[in-house]
Amino acid sequence: MSVTPDYQLAALQQRLGHRFTDTGLLVHALTHSSHSKTHNERLEFLGDSLLGASISMLLFQSHADADEGALSRLRTRLVRGETLAEIARELALGDCLRLGLGERKSGGRLRASILADALEALLAAVYLDAGINAVQAVVERLFQARIDQLPDAESLKDPKTRLQELLQARGLELPQYELLDQSGPDHDRSFTISCRLSAQNQCWQAEAASRRKAEQKAATAALRELQQ
Repeated sequence: MSVTPDYQLAALQQRLGHRFTDTGLLVHALTHSSHSKTHNERLEFLGDSLLGASISMLLFQSHADADEGALSRLRTRLVRGETLAEIARELALGDCLRLGLGERKSGGRLRASILADALEALLAAVYLDAGINAVQAVVERLFQARIDQLPDAESLKDPKTRLQELLQARGLELPQYELLDQSGPDHDRSFTISCRLSAQNQCWQAEAASRRKAEQKAATAALRELQQ
């Protein structure tokens, strides 16, 4: 089983901006379920809620004119797994994880889902160690630069939503999405979707690895043409 050296734990705390009174909480947050029965999944559950609340507060303060929908889209951008994994990499969190042999051999230290989960668990550990104010300080330290660089909330709407709003603004019918084809083995599926405006006799098709992605691609194609 992997053991995280003390010097790595000390360096991680410095990067995090929080010095643990109870370093056992820190070690617990860094322990994956492949390592032992005492692992970080419960902490991850708590950390997810703490992160959402902390980000909501920061966005509420920094985007005074944004409505609920815009704030929700901005928050989603910040708390998605991809963003959490990026921050975990910046913290070199993977180097400190306690993983089982199988996960170590299969590249678990680099896996985005493991990194994102560990970051959430780490926030829960900070909360249990020092309270909500400490968590908010850490979240602000880790996320403020990304909050400052957020795009306009309108641009974060998914293509299907933007297409629907465009059509409604023009008094046109809403699009109909239809599955035209699906093929390939379970691990490599391909879906072909049509996005149709029957009254205008217009149709766009797209293919992707999931039905949802294919629908979004078809909506993107429709938006591109209709906005010309």
